[in-house]
Amino acid sequence: MTVTEKNNDIIINGASCFDLRLSVFCGQAFRWREKEGIIHGVVGRTRINAVQNENGIVFKNTDRETFDKIIEPYFDLSRDYDKILSRFDDKYIEQAYKEYYGIRILKQDEWEALCSFIISQNNNIPRICGIVSRLCENFGEPLGEDDYSFPSYERLASLSEGDLAVLRAGFRAKYILDAAKKLSSGEVSIERIRHLPIEEAREELMKIKGVGKKVAECTLLYGFGRLDAFPVDVWVKRILSELYDGEFPSCADGYRGVAQQYLFHWRRNNG
Repeated sequence: MTVTEKNNDIIINGASCFDLRLSVFCGQAFRWREKEGIIHGVVGRTRINAVQNENGIVFKNTDRETFDKIIEPYFDLSRDYDKILSRFDDKYIEQAYKEYYGIRILKQDEWEALCSFIISQNNNIPRICGIVSRLCENFGEPLGEDDYSFPSYERLASLSEGDLAVLRAGFRAKYILDAAKKLSSGEVSIERIRHLPIEEAREELMKIKGVGKKVAECTLLYGFGRLDAFPVDVWVKRILSELYDGEFPSCADGYRGVAQQYLFHWRRNNG
């Protein structure tokens, strides 16, 4: 991968297994939009505008420090995904990653991932995006041009269910508040989860009301970067039943989350 700084932009070329559009729109993140060819999102307090075309990926109005500290870690660009994909000796996973080559597991903020996947329960992607957007608009900090930061759990812990009525999140509001309060009090600790074995990390997250195994696995995969986490939703249940007789192939051990993401996107888009 080459990284070039030019006219206040950062241009990357030759990044193996990195498709920006696929990575942000494959169902793992909910704050990205595309309008007139500009892919726009917010990472932490950083507004990102990017263009992806045959010449590479251009991050607009971005300096090298922002790329190194924010963008590269978020997209996990230092990880050799081709090496991971070469492990998958399975015809279905191989078909999925060849058809949708370039999906990377995003390394999102842990709290944002937890809160977003609490919101995702029994929900569709447009509605999840709407609730997350209203959460940021009402309780985040303005970043300019209608962008807002994701509100901290300390901020949300001081609120009531009535305060969250503006989100139109339904039963999920009380789960958001419980998560915020338990993180704020230290009953559940992001720092502790970072260092726990995956089984114990899952149990720690499931201390939060409304966080079952699927939400915990999503949080571990998309927030904590635990690539062996294995979220099972309706699409993955179908994959396990239809293709694997309930048993996921052992060639994916250690990277089941990566294999799952490719299969999820492939199955959802191909029926």
